[in-house]
Amino acid sequence: MSGKSKGSRTERELLHMFWDTKYYCLRVAGSGSMPLPCPDLLAGKNKRALAVECKSGKATRYISKEQVRELVQFAKGFGAEPWVAIRFDGMEWRFLQPKQLKGKTNKHYALTKDLAFTKGISFLKLIKN
Repeated sequence: MSGKSKGSRTERELLHMFWDTKYYCLRVAGSGSMPLPCPDLLAGKNKRALAVECKSGKATRYISKEQVRELVQFAKGFGAEPWVAIRFDGMEWRFLQPKQLKGKTNKHYALTKDLAFTKGISFLKLIKN
């Protein structure tokens, strides 16, 4: 399975998790391929809105600092909370706020299992906040 189709599959998985917990949610198809800032998912319930950028894989994943900057910019303009979601194969989703990310290079943040499970929160904790 290609990285792109796996990413789409995991985004849809998270979309269904939001719907199953009575959050309204939509997936922004092609969010990473347009020049406008746009998250992968928008979810909301009871006046709370979440803008979510999703990543998945077997091991450490990288997200560009520009992508995170655009997520924060979009969330602020939309009135949503910005979140980076990561799911490593065979593990649960974890959610990080942009300020929790640490630079690995000048242009990217590293999403490691250690970071996800020490600083990140679970899906249940996210939706109960």
